[in-house]
Amino acid sequence: MRAAVLVEGRSDSAALERLAARRGRDLAAEGVAIVGMGGATNIRRYLELLGPRGQGLALAGLCDAAEVGYFRRGLAAVGLGSDLSLAQMRARGFHVCVADLEDELIRALGTDAVEAVIADRGELNSFRTMQRQPAQRDRPLEAQLRRFLGTRGGRKIAYAPALVDALDLARVPAPLDGVLAAV
Repeated sequence: MRAAVLVEGRSDSAALERLAARRGRDLAAEGVAIVGMGGATNIRRYLELLGPRGQGLALAGLCDAAEVGYFRRGLAAVGLGSDLSLAQMRARGFHVCVADLEDELIRALGTDAVEAVIADRGELNSFRTMQRQPAQRDRPLEAQLRRFLGTRGGRKIAYAPALVDALDLARVPAPLDGVLAAV
C-alpha cells in the first residue's frame, strides 16, 4: 500500500470506491486504500499509524464540515501543519464536505434525481411517510432527503454508491473528486 484516504465512515468509503470505479480507477491495484475510521475523532490515531511517523503512506482525507476541528488538530499533532485553513487542508489532500457527504450528493444530483434513486430502491412510500411527520413538514426538501438517508441503520451506506451511480461525472462534488485526485 502506498496511500490511504481517511474517511469518517462506511458511507464515505462506499461513495469514494464507487466514484473511483466510475472514473476507471482500480484503487487496490494502485496501492490506495480507503480507510473508514469509525468517526472523525479517530483521525489522529490513523494519521499516527499511517502517516509520516508510522507507515509513511501518502495521505488524503474527507470529512464533514462539523468535524474539521478534529482533522485540523490531528494534522497538527502529527506535524502536517497547524491552524490550517480549508485551502491549506485541500492542498494537503484533506477535503471538507459543505455539510456532509449526503448534502454534497443531494446538491450535485438535485432533489428530483435523489427521489428517483429512492423510488428505484422501493422506498419512495417510506420517504413520503417521513415527509408527513410533524417534525418534517416544514423543512426544505433537501433537509428531508438528508434526514431520510440517515434514519435507518445502513441506509446511508446503501445509498452512497447508488447516488454516486446517478451522478453526471461532470457534476461530481469537488471534495469527492479532490480527495481521489490527491492519491
